[in-house]
Amino acid sequence: MARKKILIINGHPDAQSYNRALTDAYASGAQQAGADVQIIHIGQLQFNPNLQYGYRQRTELEPDLLDAQQQILQAQHIVWIHPLWWGSYPAVMKGFIDRVFLPGFAFKKRENSLWWDKLLKGKTATVICTMDQPAWYYRLINGGAGLKALKKQTLEFCGIKPVKTICIGPIRLSKDSYRQRWLTRVEKLGKMEG
Repeated sequence: MARKKILIINGHPDAQSYNRALTDAYASGAQQAGADVQIIHIGQLQFNPNLQYGYRQRTELEPDLLDAQQQILQAQHIVWIHPLWWGSYPAVMKGFIDRVFLPGFAFKKRENSLWWDKLLKGKTATVICTMDQPAWYYRLINGGAGLKALKKQTLEFCGIKPVKTICIGPIRLSKDSYRQRWLTRVEKLGKMEG
């Protein structure tokens, strides 16, 4: 039986962040389940995050982004791990999405139509988001806008579904025991999804 191909995309720019620990925990669980796991740490990539001309003029992709596109195409399941900053994900992750999820790769607009073709169908995703507020507060009071944008207007827009979302918080005031419990849960999740 073929091994499940999982790609983990860590959107936190700090290599020593709790998001990095969550990335390692998920990868460990998925590998224990026999999955083929690849990891992209966006903060370590060399690329210009600015989509300078929008879609009017093509900006050549740097080698790291070309590699990322190949890893996305090969993956069956994509796991996004990122912190919540100003209600959404970090700027470098937004730049990664802007530069990588391009027309012709992730979607294709139809001629003379409002509709589009979803070019990443057949893939699923999990989004794990850390925050400094309780998860219920982010969803109920703040509407979960950043998660909705990633899930609905990026991943599902390109055909990736279902998309599971997990919010972990508050982190800033949490104890080590709380963080360790979540690392254990995320490792178990990796085993289940692997």
